[in-house]
Amino acid sequence: MEEIKFLDLQRVNASYEPQLTEAIARVVRSGWYLRGEETAAFEREFASYCGTRCAVCVGNGLEALTLIFRAYCRLCGWQPGDEVIVPANTFIATFLAVNEAGLTPVPCEPLPENGLIDVRQASALITPRTKAIVAVHLYGAVCDMEPIRQLAASRGLKVVEDAAQAHGGLYRGKRTGHLGDAAAFSFYPGKNLGALGDAGAVTTDDEELAQMVRALGNYGSYVKYVNCYKGLNSRIDEMQAAALRVKLPRLDEDNERRRQLARLYLREMSHPDVALPVVGDWDAHVFYVFAVRCPHRDALQQHLRQEGIGTLIHYPVPPHKQEAYPEWNHRNYPLTEQIHREILSLPVSAVMTDEEALRVARAVNSFKVP
Repeated sequence: MEEIKFLDLQRVNASYEPQLTEAIARVVRSGWYLRGEETAAFEREFASYCGTRCAVCVGNGLEALTLIFRAYCRLCGWQPGDEVIVPANTFIATFLAVNEAGLTPVPCEPLPENGLIDVRQASALITPRTKAIVAVHLYGAVCDMEPIRQLAASRGLKVVEDAAQAHGGLYRGKRTGHLGDAAAFSFYPGKNLGALGDAGAVTTDDEELAQMVRALGNYGSYVKYVNCYKGLNSRIDEMQAAALRVKLPRLDEDNERRRQLARLYLREMSHPDVALPVVGDWDAHVFYVFAVRCPHRDALQQHLRQEGIGTLIHYPVPPHKQEAYPEWNHRNYPLTEQIHREILSLPVSAVMTDEEALRVARAVNSFKVP
């Protein structure tokens, strides 16, 4: 049997040809490779797509999130050690960005039904030092933002979206990237909107914040060789911007194809030991991954491997149990830890066929619990 890759990037990018190669060739011929017309155009187009006033392209998703926090520290007078509530169930980048800005992440357990941040538990974690809440749209599922915004407004907090896994998701008619005070996106190649290397963006309606993010990502400079802040080098290159401009117009179509495959999975999978995603609002889920849970996750992954089906684990170790955070290794977040023991991501992409998805579903159904 031919292997079904977890994600076949060659096939994904081939679906954008010849426009993708033409865009790259256009940049090569231009002789301008950083902070040029392609980047400026993509920033305008992505801001328009998200519905925000501003989009600032940066080097990657981690730096997008870090620069938001560093900018708020300057603009709002946040002090080292001030707190940011983050989901315990997330990729470690969410934690790292808070730390990189000199702030303290405060983990919050997720909702059992979807693994997203539980606003009721977040409320109990607020202290006089709390400055923001991070809403991570994990697996492509958009957080229930209204309760988060209401809580933040009542306590004078910022709401920051980690939208690295939810390009194009809708919540009550508004897109991710426009659901809080600012949002961070990653355009890592495997994302729903993926570049050909690392890239990221910050979106916001706050023009002062956008200008600060742009300066901090350009060595702390508004004007070349005049440095106002201790910044860093975080810039998208023109080739990535050009590639993203080719892909952005098809993002909604591609997301809808992911939803079609998710519906097929939900219809065809029926294994009693495999818990499927719970989808309330289909517009609010773009299925960056199709994440199932199984108490016998490792055995299920091995079974699918033998069936020629690639899978990934998003994520095997929660941030608070990572070696990078020894001071937190003794902490217990039981639901988060259970999710990380059980989660398994199945193949889903805009170029996957119904026949391939049916084969995955049948393979899951044929799994024999050890």
